Amino acid sequence: MKIAIASIEDDATAEIALQAGRAPFYLIFENDESVETIKNPFSVGGGGAGLGVAKMLADKGINKVIAGKFGDKMIVALQERGVDFEEKEGKIQDFM
Repeated sequence: MKIAIASIEDDATAEIALQAGRAPFYLIFENDESVETIKNPFSVGGGGAGLGVAKMLADKGINKVIAGKFGDKMIVALQERGVDFEEKEGKIQDFM
């Protein structure tokens, strides 16, 4: 299972980012091991961040996304792509 966790920094000691669409980074884990870090290209700019992030993560084969909060449009976009999501707060390393 591939899990993407929204992060405020680019390592697992960081806090989970509060906003899924505008998270600065996504840390990708597979079988509880870190496999990739993505700098979120949608973290700044105009609207549609959640939709862009949902597509980006689904295209990478992500099965589940974890973030502090998800916007309604991002939730729909994830559901349409068959990607689970979960709202959590705290340090990333506490969940992996």
